Amino acid sequence: MSTPASDSPGAEDDEAPEASCELREAMIPVALHQQRLDKALAQLVPEFSRSYLQQLLAQGAVKVDGQTALKPAQKVRAGSHVAVEMRPTQQSQAFKPENLPLDVVHEDEHLLVVNKPAGLVVHPAPGNWSGTLLNALLGRDARAAQVPRAGIVHRLDKDTSGLMVVARSRPAMDALVRMIAAREVSRQYLALAWGAWRGPAQRRVEAAIGRDPRQRLRMAVIDLAQHPGKPARTDFQLLDGTADVCLVRCTLHTGRTHQIRVHMASLGHPLVGDSLYGGAGGGGLQRQALHAYRLAFTHPVTGQVLECFSEPPADMGTAFEMWGLRYNGFSGDA
Repeated sequence: MSTPASDSPGAEDDEAPEASCELREAMIPVALHQQRLDKALAQLVPEFSRSYLQQLLAQGAVKVDGQTALKPAQKVRAGSHVAVEMRPTQQSQAFKPENLPLDVVHEDEHLLVVNKPAGLVVHPAPGNWSGTLLNALLGRDARAAQVPRAGIVHRLDKDTSGLMVVARSRPAMDALVRMIAAREVSRQYLALAWGAWRGPAQRRVEAAIGRDPRQRLRMAVIDLAQHPGKPARTDFQLLDGTADVCLVRCTLHTGRTHQIRVHMASLGHPLVGDSLYGGAGGGGLQRQALHAYRLAFTHPVTGQVLECFSEPPADMGTAFEMWGLRYNGFSGDA
């Protein structure tokens, strides 16, 4: 293969999209005769992912014997000349620093605890290739570029607010990942849900979660004997309630996608504003009423016990007042 070098997709890249593209050229060897074009490209340009090369095909950036090739399944012939224009994609340019505000609750040499606002996406993804927490971390600290995913070790949904721990070094990141997997990081949330609370004030839900077989865009409580999924456990404690809504403290013991939202809906208490799981809007809230308010763990490097709190954001506080719900801060947490 030929031509000037350029940065690989996925690297931090501040150049504008119109920057000159790298051109890769090669001849199809006998060993790849009659192979699919996308598979042949993956062999000829092994440092790039097959999905990225398929994107280039769809953009008309690949030519075979001078003719634009658009079909990944097209068969190639030995001796054919292939030219690939290595264009930057939205994904390849997503991991770049941006000057975005961050509410830092705790900071030391090894980690950060940040208070994520509702509406902020954690990782770049289709529809949100910029303006994410990852971009903000890269913009805040040059060291973040040396850590996978800028040090992000767990997620919050876009419309869930609250505390997240972020590693600032690879050893801290590896340790935090192990601690989360071992359930050594305590995470508690405040949830505002529909309906008068039923049953005892303290309840435990142990119910596996997997992709909803009837609606693939959401998760559901499932039977592991019939559907793929993972075990999940959440503890709930009623803090206050009315005939219409309930304020609940939620303690995660596992970290499945949408876990609290799914488990609360399974109890007949969908979160206020959580339309995906049957919760209508109310109390002025424009998003699901879920806030990660407490994060506690032993520092993976210093051994210090860290316990961080975040007051409910203004939108949830306003909803508490509208429904006359009492919230007495952090008393009684453990």
